[in-house]
Amino acid sequence: MRVAVLKEDNCQPKKCNDECFHYCPPVRNGQECIIMDDKSGKPHISESLCIGCGICINKCPHDALIIEQLPSELETDMIHRYSLNGFRLFRLPTPTKESVVGILGPNGMGKSTAFNALSGRMIPNLGDWLNKEPEWEDVVESLPKGELRDFFMAVRDGGIKVALKPQNVDRLPKRVQGTVEALLRRVDERDMFDEMTVALGINHLLDRTVQQLSGGELQRMAICATILRDVDVYFFDEPSSYLDIHERMRIVRIIQKLSETKRVIVIEHDLAVLDVLADLVHIVYGQKGAFGIFTPARSTRTAINAYLDGFLVEENVRIRDKPIRFLKHHERTVETGSVVVQWGELGKKLGSFELSTGEGSVHRSEVVGVVGPNGTGKSTMIKILAGEHEYDSGWVTANAKISYKPQHIDVDMDCTVQMWLDSELGMRWRSGEFNVNVIRALGVDSLLPKRVKKLSGGERQAVSIALCLGRDADLYLLDEPSAHLDANARMEAAKAIRRTMEANEKSAFVIDHDVYFIDIVSDSLLVFEGEGGVKGKAMGPYSLRDGMNRFLNDVNVTFRRDHDSKRPRINKNESRKDREQREIGDFYSFNVK
Repeated sequence: MRVAVLKEDNCQPKKCNDECFHYCPPVRNGQECIIMDDKSGKPHISESLCIGCGICINKCPHDALIIEQLPSELETDMIHRYSLNGFRLFRLPTPTKESVVGILGPNGMGKSTAFNALSGRMIPNLGDWLNKEPEWEDVVESLPKGELRDFFMAVRDGGIKVALKPQNVDRLPKRVQGTVEALLRRVDERDMFDEMTVALGINHLLDRTVQQLSGGELQRMAICATILRDVDVYFFDEPSSYLDIHERMRIVRIIQKLSETKRVIVIEHDLAVLDVLADLVHIVYGQKGAFGIFTPARSTRTAINAYLDGFLVEENVRIRDKPIRFLKHHERTVETGSVVVQWGELGKKLGSFELSTGEGSVHRSEVVGVVGPNGTGKSTMIKILAGEHEYDSGWVTANAKISYKPQHIDVDMDCTVQMWLDSELGMRWRSGEFNVNVIRALGVDSLLPKRVKKLSGGERQAVSIALCLGRDADLYLLDEPSAHLDANARMEAAKAIRRTMEANEKSAFVIDHDVYFIDIVSDSLLVFEGEGGVKGKAMGPYSLRDGMNRFLNDVNVTFRRDHDSKRPRINKNESRKDREQREIGDFYSFNVK
């Protein structure tokens, strides 16, 4: 089955010479393989007449065409198709009783389409995009007997109610007015207002307006509002975003308890969280903006390992050129490189909050991961080192040029990504090592024609990381670079940061809450302790192992290494492995047995 997709945002008929039409071999032989639309000037491609030569793809000056050959058996598994040359979705995840069902895969693969279908907001057209009024009966009859078919029968009959925790909680202040208490009481259909606000740690925020909340507070409020609804199926889209590991583990416990009586589906890009949260996982793969394919559910460990390996055995499909490996860490020493920046006994007051530090230093070619609870001063210290904040006491010694990527990326530029890169980096990004290791690795090359103001959160994050790494500096400061990125993009971003520092003998501070990300990117750790919003103290940098042990002891979580993938995995509380590691103080094991 051949799939031909037109990327509408990229196609610019007024800025090309219809190369796709003029160079198409079937067209030149008199066949109507490509027809140019009279109104839009854009091509309509016949998939049955297309020979898959790829000439149109190579000749298109705006990278607007995707042509792929898929297994013919998928044709009967098509769930929805948006247009002649539009996105199409194959198969669906199954909401399973008494289980947390996880969804793992890149953005742009149809997860939102799947949610809309499962929630009943959209009746799938089964690939017949000309059918503007599809019937639920056709959908039910197309499915084999089983749990998914039974579920859709209930959706058809109006017997399924759903609640969705949206992905972009940072947009809520623009959509919702009033206090947190008023909002939550309005949706409290289960009479659990007091219980859930305490469980989620937001009972002290009730008098605040939605506009006064931080990203983490917005996330917990949105999760609370979702759980308070009395429905049959709960969808959580990236529930760990903006949360520190303390808060992530709290969310894990709450969602798992919810699944004891309700169906729960979770999209999660933090693989450590997904590993401990989900009972079953569907992988979704394909090509962004073109097609998405859901695999059958498999055990969480098997799914994550297959995703990292990049090869799906059952489907005989490779979804990644190279597997993602977690390598054995070697202890770093001060002899690794010369000192780039040193500090000692720093003190800073911001309102009622107070930050303090010990003494520390960062060396050339060293990447320092920065971990700790939200509100303990991680961003504040980074801003001090970046020169954006003055410190009240202590000292900093540095003659380093700084490149800084802030936590919140607020850019409202009316230009293309290409123009943004040119204005910030000049010609450096267009070729060479940086283009291969950063621009292409982060997928920024596919975003060049897009308008900056139309970028998604993940796309904006990728471009911002590239801009930060592309500047000529000695010290790179990146605040939560994994935010909004899918699991694959997170791994690529971590590797891009490491490669940049190693290749150019530069140094970096990286603040993040994703343990996988920190494990890949870090040589050492700066650990923050304290009470969020009140006081914080920066300790270290320590070696990665010592820093993680100190940090996770406070979180009360132990990690082991997966035997096959070497990835860090959260131990179940009070499991044999958990107890063994606690007894010897090994909260972050490097050993693989």
